[in-house]
Amino acid sequence: MKHIRITVRPEREQAPEFLRYILASPAVDEARAMDWNRGESVRSTHLYAIDGDGATFVELARETTGVEAVEHAATDTGVTYALVTLRDAAIPIFGGSATAIDRAGLVVRRPLVYREGCIHGHIVGDPETVQSTIDGLPATVGVQIDAIQEFPSAEVDPSTTLSDRQQEALQVAVELGYYDTPRKATHADVAAELGCAPNTASEHLQKGEAKLVRAGLAAFTPSL
Repeated sequence: MKHIRITVRPEREQAPEFLRYILASPAVDEARAMDWNRGESVRSTHLYAIDGDGATFVELARETTGVEAVEHAATDTGVTYALVTLRDAAIPIFGGSATAIDRAGLVVRRPLVYREGCIHGHIVGDPETVQSTIDGLPATVGVQIDAIQEFPSAEVDPSTTLSDRQQEALQVAVELGYYDTPRKATHADVAAELGCAPNTASEHLQKGEAKLVRAGLAAFTPSL
């Protein structure tokens, strides 16, 4: 079983305006397709998270032929969530892609990341099925295979590289609000919960954070 990291470059002229917007607009730092559901053969529903001007995305989606409904909710962090229901046949980039990937032998892992004109994603399956899937994508979609790795592995699931103590320290820090803005806890608070010295808690956190950050960056930067 393999884990394949891919970069998709759709032809922007063939993509609907709301997708072109999250692919290339300077008003959007990044967008993610968090999940989707093809509840029936002709319609699908997609959940997006837009880090940036989500209101324009919603407006463009509602103006798109084939989009039947758009619900959205903005957050205090600047991220807008949008639930888009559409007719696949009316928007070929959705219909063709769905037909290609809806097959046994592979799973597309969520989320898909939209950034700087590209869509970054991860697929788990056997290599032959993945290759035939890529070959079956619409001509308007260019695909590059960035990496092929064994699954599972530390690169695919960075949590497997954490020691038990590092994982415990990170979990306690999250629960206490150490990573909240503004911060609700200190190293000393984490240390008290763990029953160790503050400098020891700090070391556990720093080592755990470093592993997760490097793995997160490596997901889209092969040189790291």
